Amino acid sequence: MHTWNHARPTIPRPVDARRVAHMSGRQTLHTHLFGPDEADTPIVVALHGLTGHGKRWSFLAAEHLPDVRIVAPDLLGHGASSWEPPWAIADHVAALSAALDDHVPAGRRAVVLAHSYGGAIAIRLAHARPDVVSGLVLLDPAQGLHPATAREYAESSLAHWGYPDAAAAAAAKRMEGWAEVPDHILDAEIADHLVATDSGVQWRVSTPGAAVAWSEMAREFVLPPAGLPTHVVVADRVEPPFVGPDFLAACAADRSESVTVHHVDTEHMVPFLVPGEVAGLVRDLL
Repeated sequence: MHTWNHARPTIPRPVDARRVAHMSGRQTLHTHLFGPDEADTPIVVALHGLTGHGKRWSFLAAEHLPDVRIVAPDLLGHGASSWEPPWAIADHVAALSAALDDHVPAGRRAVVLAHSYGGAIAIRLAHARPDVVSGLVLLDPAQGLHPATAREYAESSLAHWGYPDAAAAAAAKRMEGWAEVPDHILDAEIADHLVATDSGVQWRVSTPGAAVAWSEMAREFVLPPAGLPTHVVVADRVEPPFVGPDFLAACAADRSESVTVHHVDTEHMVPFLVPGEVAGLVRDLL
């Protein structure tokens, strides 16, 4: 595994990436790269969800897709990517488009694998870059949320943003859809993504950026581009669901030739809970 912009900050603000963004005039993404880098290696661009980071995909890469080149950026306001605003979906798409140019060779195409909020971004990225995106695997994509639900989630998450210590952070994760995630994955999340603050610890995520993300998820949903092969995975234990019935109905009515919907009996952290199934869907599009 290789990484770019490798320096790690000691407080939950990626200072180096912010400096680069200011100097270059664009928002930059810290990008994790997994797997072989041969001319004929298939490429997957993997997008995490809100409060996540690109290194989360290392387990899927190593255990289920070792022969695939996986390009996994930290989204804006996450990890070691730029924390400078703006943080709207359109800004994520612009930054990711630049990452595609950096990591997908000219003339090559890539499947985009995305979880949760990353799914909402991935659909817009597919519309913006049809020259690169060859298919979508959307894991419990979060878009088109009812405004009251998005506000409730935003206010709750911001009210409980930090933790006194790592044990409290881990316990909170277990209550937020991570109950059945394997211990070694949660341990890695703590080691890779939790940072010290003056009052305890918090995830390496911009607080105002997270608030904006919940607002963006309340925007009207967007369908994948017509004709683009797409797998949508719905986590059936999530209540209220992130994948709404109106989106599924629109897919059935307007994208039946290209969108396939799959249901899994899991909580929201689909990449960790059914990784074999996820890898199978990726390979289907590769």
